[in-house]
Amino acid sequence: MIKSYIRAVSNVSRALGALATFLLILAMLVVCQMIFARYILRVATTWQNDFVVFSATAAIFVGAPYVLLRKGHVGVDVIEHLVGDAARLKLRLAGCWLGLIFCSIMLVAGWINFHEAWANEWTSPTVWAPPLWIPYSAVPIGFAMLCLQYFAEILRLHTDESAAALEPDAEISAFADVEPSKERPI
Repeated sequence: MIKSYIRAVSNVSRALGALATFLLILAMLVVCQMIFARYILRVATTWQNDFVVFSATAAIFVGAPYVLLRKGHVGVDVIEHLVGDAARLKLRLAGCWLGLIFCSIMLVAGWINFHEAWANEWTSPTVWAPPLWIPYSAVPIGFAMLCLQYFAEILRLHTDESAAALEPDAEISAFADVEPSKERPI
């Protein structure tokens, strides 16, 4: 049951990571179109700025659970290298619980903002004037999935015996299986 939950949340986080990638690519293409339209065709751009800002911002929020899943966030692990496995597990659990509490608070705040935009029919104060509930929905979606991903990480830390082990450094593990006599010269 726990492994099924962790797998399901991980799959949704991966899907949101793909969506975030798609949104960033789309934003990049719209920037290129905007430059072409504005500076080559000499026509006004009305919707492109809003679209790029909203899609890039949404990519940050909906992509955050994938970053947590892949442990892609910036972290300082000096203390983790100085303590044993039991203390390392406690540090990781404390970090996950604090992250879950923060994300829960942000979920509530994001939901309130999204709901106000929906209920009051807010629109962007630009010529395009899209309804703001659409871009604002990325905040509660992202933080809800972050909460679920943090909870999955907490469950993983409680159920996986190797969860407290240090992950090998990327630079070291890249050459870990290379024999010393076959190393490339610097």
